Amino acid sequence: MSAALELQGLRIAFDGASVVDGVSLTVAPGECVAIVGESGAGKSLTARALLGLTPTDADVHVDRLVIDGTDAAALGEREWRKLRGARIGLVSQDALVSLDPLQRIGAEIAEPLRLHGIVHGRTALAERVRSLLARVWMPDAERRIRQYPHELSGGQRQRALIASAIAADPAVLVADEPTTALDATVQARVLDLLREIADTGTAVVFISHDFAAVRRLADRVLVMRRGEVVESGPVADVLGRPQHEYTRQLIAATMHEPRVSSSAASAPVLAVVEASKSFGEVPAVVAASFSVAEGRTLGVVGESGSGKTTLARMIVGVEQPDEGTLRWIGDRRVQLVHQNPLGAFDPRWTVGRSLREALEAGGVPRARRAARVAALLAEVDLDPALADRRPAALSGGQRQRAAIARALAAEPEVLVLDEPVSALDPSVRERILGLLTRLQQERGLTMILVSHDLDVVGAVADDIIVMQDGRIVEQGATGDVFSAPQHPFTRELLDASGTVTP
Repeated sequence: MSAALELQGLRIAFDGASVVDGVSLTVAPGECVAIVGESGAGKSLTARALLGLTPTDADVHVDRLVIDGTDAAALGEREWRKLRGARIGLVSQDALVSLDPLQRIGAEIAEPLRLHGIVHGRTALAERVRSLLARVWMPDAERRIRQYPHELSGGQRQRALIASAIAADPAVLVADEPTTALDATVQARVLDLLREIADTGTAVVFISHDFAAVRRLADRVLVMRRGEVVESGPVADVLGRPQHEYTRQLIAATMHEPRVSSSAASAPVLAVVEASKSFGEVPAVVAASFSVAEGRTLGVVGESGSGKTTLARMIVGVEQPDEGTLRWIGDRRVQLVHQNPLGAFDPRWTVGRSLREALEAGGVPRARRAARVAALLAEVDLDPALADRRPAALSGGQRQRAAIARALAAEPEVLVLDEPVSALDPSVRERILGLLTRLQQERGLTMILVSHDLDVVGAVADDIIVMQDGRIVEQGATGDVFSAPQHPFTRELLDASGTVTP
């Protein structure tokens, strides 16, 4: 069987600097090939080159590019427009950005059918749109057809985007990080959908940094680093017997055994009893009861809308419960580390100025602040010279370390971390988790870690509470919950999170 997609010798450079160097791959009909790597590896640029969508200032060279029998190596934009959608489709990471906010979902899906002259007539178009939504398992499809993108959940938007991408029945589907922003169970459903699309004969190229997702979906995998493919082969071989050190590092960073902690009783620092919070008529947290032990880490896990962030905001005092109590035992200094450090810092200020402000609020004399800024940055493994930079000039991992340093400036006894590593690459995430573990040991911190990622929670949490629709459905020691989950939702989360190794 001839390949649906054949790429040989792709090279992409900006101002003479190579960012993709000699990438080649083939994908047969019905096969899914994953390209995995961290930010800057060149995987998304490779995906864009498959659709003729590289930036205008990029110098692109390819020895061979054949898409469904069409030589696309030297196509101009006019020819590419005929090919995109009809022969090769794209599913992007951010469906909210990719979908037209002014078009209803039904019109969005019908557009490629009209553009390529595949279906004519309003009745035929409407029927085809319904058929496509049924194929992507869209719940309540008749209602979704009339809605705008912002009215759909993240998973529903991604299904709509996939339906639009496969509307013209392309031979090749490129999925560029299509599940990165989704909860574990929603991610699992989207991956199953992509696998079903591949099984019906479509060649799928799956771009990701998530090895667990790759294992669930792909037949073969290419591992990219700094623009080059460092390892490739069948998924079971590469993940089960990785040959390259970089591949081994990536796999290790996405695979943790649940934390084993001492069962010795610690005095509670926080007792929460029947705490509830609603916004209007919508309950966010319902009758939550739990305690946080001194010197331990409590993981709060759940999907979007489960109430975990509202609970965290009540813990730090930003929100007050409508009913019930949150009682600190003793006078505890509590600090919050936000999910998005770029949004948490004042973009006009240098990192050093933000830290000095935090030290001033904590009562540190002016004469000692410069030395304390340097010491705080060193404590989180940052070069003190970075104090002179603004947040936008730092990498994601550096910004998160700076955010932790600012929280430590107040000498807290309790750190509340809201999705602190969700936007980071696996190896960067691993280093941040290691940093948090070290800081806890050195400072005797109590930590509350909010996350939708069970692997992250399992790596650092001693105890765990699982939330669904505002309620705590399960709680206990992390090892016990992971090894013998009692609630069906916990079991669903664990199953959806998948494993990396065979």
